[in-house]
Amino acid sequence: FIHTFIHMFIHTFFTYVYTYIRLYIRFYIRLYIRSYIHTFIHTFIHTFIHTYIHTYIRLYVHTFIHTSIHTFIHTFIHTFIHTFIHTFIHTFIHTFFTYVYTYIRLYIRFYIHLYIRLYIRLYIHTFFYIRLYVHPFVYTFFYIRLYVHTFIHTFIRTFLHTFIRTYVYTYINTYIYTYVYILQRKGKEKKSKI
Repeated sequence: FIHTFIHMFIHTFFTYVYTYIRLYIRFYIRLYIRSYIHTFIHTFIHTFIHTYIHTYIRLYVHTFIHTSIHTFIHTFIHTFIHTFIHTFIHTFIHTFFTYVYTYIRLYIRFYIHLYIRLYIRLYIHTFFYIRLYVHPFVYTFFYIRLYVHTFIHTFIRTFLHTFIRTYVYTYINTYIYTYVYILQRKGKEKKSKI
């Protein structure tokens, strides 16, 4: 009995202790180690992927796309198209009204001057020649000469004066204005960027 009891007690005790220690080592240590490692790896990967990839990459991509689109739209549409439309409209209106003004001025100066000068000269000279009873040949020659001379003189004087002084001046003025305007715009943009 004693041998059996002692043997069984010792055997059971050591078996219990061995089992408990083994259980503790296998269960708790493996549980903790696996839990820590799993939690660390899971948390690290999840946090890294979520935070870095989701936040940083999204932020950079979104910022880059937003900035590039905003800069492109702002720079291209606001600056280039605005400058082009403004320059085109300004030049068109300026040139159009200058053309209309020049045409009216040319018409008034040329035709009115031509007719007034021609008719005044014709009436004066005709009256004078009729009074002197000049030969018809001389009278006809005088008429042709008077028409041609008056027409050429008035045309050249009016055309050169109006065209060179108005057209050339207007185009040079418009070109210089447009060029200076574009340079000023570029200068303002450079200053604003700095």
